[in-house]
This record gives sequence, C-alpha cells and structure tokens, in this order.
Amino acid sequence: MVHIHVRDPATGVASRDPLLFREVVERIREKNSELIINLTGGMGGELVFGNARTPLDFHPSTDFVGPAERMAHITALRPDIGSLDCGSLNFDDALYGTTPTFLREMATGYKAAGVIPEIEVFELGHIELAKQLIAEGVIASPALFQLCLGIKYGAPATTEAMCAMRDALPAGAKWAAFGVGRFQMPMVAQAVLLGGNVRVGLEDNLYLEKGVLATNAQLVERAVKIVELMGSRVMDVHETRHSLGLPESNARTA
Repeated sequence: MVHIHVRDPATGVASRDPLLFREVVERIREKNSELIINLTGGMGGELVFGNARTPLDFHPSTDFVGPAERMAHITALRPDIGSLDCGSLNFDDALYGTTPTFLREMATGYKAAGVIPEIEVFELGHIELAKQLIAEGVIASPALFQLCLGIKYGAPATTEAMCAMRDALPAGAKWAAFGVGRFQMPMVAQAVLLGGNVRVGLEDNLYLEKGVLATNAQLVERAVKIVELMGSRVMDVHETRHSLGLPESNARTA
C-alpha cells in the first residue's frame, strides 16, 4: 500500500491539485493495477493565524476549503483508500481544522465513490468522533484506523499512548500505527507487539539513522526486517486486499 501526497513541481510546495494526483495515479496504474493506493484527504484544512491582536489576519500560506474541495481528487480518481483526518489539531500558531459536519460530508462522498476511509486519529477525542460517525452509519464497520503518534500537541509516540488508543478503538476495527522522526522504527515494533499494522515513509521521518538521509525503500526494508525479526511477517498485496475487503485489482482512473 502506498499513501500519496503531491507537490507542485514548479515550487515544491505541497498541493491538492486534482490534476497532479491524476498524473501520479495514472503513472502507477500504467505499470501496476494491484498496488493499493491511499490518497491523502488531509489537504485544505490549514489555518495559519495572525498575531494575538489580529488573529484573523491569516498568513498567506493558509489553505482552508470545504469538504467538497478537500476530497475532489478522491471522488474523481476513486483510489482504493482515502485518508480522513478525524478531528482538529494545533501546530504552533497554525491549526488543522475540520468539523463533524465536514467529516460526515467527506465520509459520505468516499462511500459514494467506493473508497474506504482510513481514519487518521491524533488523540483520543478523534477516536470518539470516529465512533460517532460509525454509529451514524456514514462510516462502515469494521472501520480502518491509523494511529498517528509523536506529532507535536497530539498523542505522544509512547507505549502508553498506543495502548490507550488501541484500547479505545471500536470492536473489530482494523488498525495501523506510526511514529514520527526518530520514533518511527520503535513504533513499528510496538505496533507489531500490540497486534496492529505498520506505516513508514518519508512523510513521517527523513532519516535512516542519525545524520543519514533515507529513501522510502530503505525505510520499508528496515521495517520489514523488524517485523520479521519479531516473528511476524508482512502480507502480500493479495492478502492485504482480502483483509481490507478490496477487489483483486483497481485500475480506476475516472
């Protein structure tokens, strides 16, 4: 499975341009119809506030749009999975903001497009909101969760935090977890010990070891080694598709 963000090739700045996502998905599908594609649905929620006297004088980097624009690339391209950040979170003077109403609309849009939501949760309150949406029927059960640990002002990358979040999940939920920065590989081991799945990659950590920049492939290879040394194994794409209730291939690029 690959989780994908895109950047503007001219500026290098993170983008939510549907045409850039289309190019990436089409390039992948030209070569591989089996790979599970998970597109981010987390762009378009960034509020960068002004100072304490003029907080609504937003910084030019603010990018805050409604649910239809946040998921435009997902409903158009219909990947296997789309991430769904299930709540708001502080980032110093910036805020990633979303609301239950926004999330209901996005989850409904994912369902209509046949896309499984990957519910990204950064603290326990996000899990409670997800449970509400599951109870309302806008997210199907068993739901797929990603426990996001070590992000500043979110849940820390600790054994205690991962245990608490795992224990708060609804019955039968499928889940994975990750840690950011130097906590990435320790959280791989911790997730295996607690019965979850794992995520690694350059979105969360740039280094293979102190002072040594990594590639995505190197991070995956190291994670696989950790998983196998702990007596577990990584499922292949067919097993993973079966586990998630996905068809054997997805060549959709509407």
